[in-house]
Amino acid sequence: MIRQFFRKVATHKDKFDHILDKYKIPREYFNINRKMITKGILVGLFWGFIPMPMQMAGVMITTPLLRFNVPIGLATVWLSNPFTYPPLWYLEYVTGNFILGYEGVHDVHLTMQWFQDNWDHIVVPLYVGTAFYSTIVAYLIYLLLNWMWKRSAMKEWHERKCKRDKQGD
Repeated sequence: MIRQFFRKVATHKDKFDHILDKYKIPREYFNINRKMITKGILVGLFWGFIPMPMQMAGVMITTPLLRFNVPIGLATVWLSNPFTYPPLWYLEYVTGNFILGYEGVHDVHLTMQWFQDNWDHIVVPLYVGTAFYSTIVAYLIYLLLNWMWKRSAMKEWHERKCKRDKQGD
């Protein structure tokens, strides 16, 4: 299923060839195969979990270091957006408190003074939780997608083999 989706996308590849040639963009940044797609998702999730501005710039900085499908990496970063920031950051904050064994901040007031007074109690657990999700969870999702892709490929291979065996009989 995953492979079939990307096969359909790959059929429109000719439209992008002239853009790649014109701007001298390396073609490997647009390859559609298991390794490139899953690494793109890994990099996108890594930067997407980090509460910072310009997450897409982080993906682009990572591009020369790791070879991955850049459009997939950039699109994956968009999973964190203004609608998903509050629940994502709260989850990271709670996870950081759990990892550090902290109780967390109580009696929250949405004022600048309250945030200035409690900044140290918020930032450390938030970024410990961020480190957990950016590394561990993003890598587990990477492994899961690799497994799903391989399983899909094996299933397709097995179906083709069974179809050939039936035609041969």
